[in-house]
Amino acid sequence: MKVKRIVTNVNARDVAAAKIFYQDVLGLDVLMDHGWIATYGSSAEMGIQISFASEGGSGTPVPDISIEVDDVDAALERMREAGFPAEYGPADEPWGVRRFYVRDPFGQLVNILAHV
Repeated sequence: MKVKRIVTNVNARDVAAAKIFYQDVLGLDVLMDHGWIATYGSSAEMGIQISFASEGGSGTPVPDISIEVDDVDAALERMREAGFPAEYGPADEPWGVRRFYVRDPFGQLVNILAHV
């Protein structure tokens, strides 16, 4: 047996509200949309990873989702322009990432990060 994919599922009354945050701001592709469920991701890359944590590091809460990007500062600017304020950061962390926390339209705490 081989795990092929792990997907985070977020309970959302308004599935379409994900479009602005995940597609328009973060630039993810719509991989599937059945109206009642929509999956966003990258058609080019499919990673398998799941984390378990007792804290988010640097005294922060554990985020619901972590999304790695190539440019944290550009992602932060796009979030701000779209009306999603950072709740933490941006911060250069001692374990080698630059990151910030933001809430998506469903209240999920999202860790946006890049390895430095």
